[in-house]
Amino acid sequence: MSERVLVTELVPRTLAEADVSTSAGRAWLEAFYAPAPENRVRLNMITSLTGSATGSDGTSETLTSRVDRSVLGIIRTAADVVLVGATTVRTEGYLLPRTAALAVVTASGRLAGHRLRPSEGRSGRLLLVCPAERAVDVRAQRDAQDLDAEVVPVPGAGELQPGAILDALADRGLSRVVCEGGPTLASQFVQAGAIDELCISVAPVIGPEPTPFLRLTGGTQTSLHGMLVDPSGFSYLRLRRA
Repeated sequence: MSERVLVTELVPRTLAEADVSTSAGRAWLEAFYAPAPENRVRLNMITSLTGSATGSDGTSETLTSRVDRSVLGIIRTAADVVLVGATTVRTEGYLLPRTAALAVVTASGRLAGHRLRPSEGRSGRLLLVCPAERAVDVRAQRDAQDLDAEVVPVPGAGELQPGAILDALADRGLSRVVCEGGPTLASQFVQAGAIDELCISVAPVIGPEPTPFLRLTGGTQTSLHGMLVDPSGFSYLRLRRA
């Protein structure tokens, strides 16, 4: 018999419990994370109790849990595109999502250590989102790495603005977005008010925070829309922009 993977709903205060290792439990979790039509841009990240985006190995792998991985898959399935920074792709060794496209924000196009080859059961659609002035260099890097990717030039020099990135993706039919960080990209989107809903997994880990999962210069008003907990001490929050 497979090990049960339980979560309990605290907000709304139903105290409903589901075993997400079963098909019924998975369906329950999918319903919990179903996006509202008006929430087109979601942030999905994990953090330790002390605010770190990474665990002891320098990646999120040593923070995550089985429920968190299930949440990741469910949120991705509800999105058109996963948006992520190039540093996170390199550090985490990203694979292409199973259903959504993957859009990588990059100024160089260098994705050393990537695992972005199309494979069975994965979408295969890859976009390299870059400043328009860097598009020629990014295309050259794409070709040198033999990547099957569309280069998406975004107007503006230097640091790309979240609104411009979202407009460029929407122009390609990708309007339901889940941003997975890393911390720099996530902070830019939260600070700009570009995130409709934050889905935050909190791991019961206390330790140094070399990589804070958000670096903000000002607060942002949110309301708690949902909260789950599991027996391992993880909590799973849904926060909406107030």
